[in-house]
Amino acid sequence: MFIIGAHLSSSKGYSAMLRQAQEIGANTFQFFTRNPRGGKAKDIDCSDVEEFLKLKESENFPVILAHAPYTLNCCSDKEEVRQFAVNTFADDLKRMEYTPGQLYNFHPGSHVGQGAKKGIELIAGALNSVLYSEMTTTVLLETMAGKGTEIGRNFQELKEIIDKTELSDKLGICLDTCHVFDGGYDIVNDLDGVLEEFDKTIGLSRLKAVHLNDSKNPMGSHKDRHEKIGQGNIGADAMARIINHPALKDLPFYLETPNDIGGYAEEIKLLKTLYD
Repeated sequence: MFIIGAHLSSSKGYSAMLRQAQEIGANTFQFFTRNPRGGKAKDIDCSDVEEFLKLKESENFPVILAHAPYTLNCCSDKEEVRQFAVNTFADDLKRMEYTPGQLYNFHPGSHVGQGAKKGIELIAGALNSVLYSEMTTTVLLETMAGKGTEIGRNFQELKEIIDKTELSDKLGICLDTCHVFDGGYDIVNDLDGVLEEFDKTIGLSRLKAVHLNDSKNPMGSHKDRHEKIGQGNIGADAMARIINHPALKDLPFYLETPNDIGGYAEEIKLLKTLYD
């Protein structure tokens, strides 16, 4: 089963996102838990959640992916920014339990000059304060392109965060194709080698989702500029190999390309023709 979706607006609620996903040929979706630049989240509409859960079951919708706001920086050099991140994280995880068993993705953060070692310690500390044993959500660390002082620029940094997290069974990885390519991993010419390195460093069992994005920039640029599928430096042929790779093909794929809804529909149609 090819699990493919796009990033949708959550303004109209869960059930509306599911219906919109179906309209564009998707069978999953990603959404922001709140404004991507931060702020208070909308109140949960329990009737909407109930309708969504019924639709999810009847329409055979697999797991969905919630994305934390970009302002969540667990390893900032400012205590108030770190506290905001922890408060937001904790609130999001509480809200996620209205839709049990789903995925929650976040950017590990930027150490802003403190150094990667300190940044990793702060991120793990934040995770240790917000993860709890009864939660059903799997929290995903996203692979990053390495621009500026980003943490998660390589698989080793993500492993170190996981190793320092007490409830590490609650953690997984979301692999972003644009990010890893911009970060210097050659997923175009050596996808097998990249996945072997991931497996040796972190373990493929940790890989729970893929952000499927082409890149405006060449490999190793550390720029993080997404492009439409087949129109960037990764290209359609490499994308076909990615979605059909035995280690990846059963994972959920989420588009974050620079598109409107119509563009997402066309990309999903293209990808379905490339999926074996």
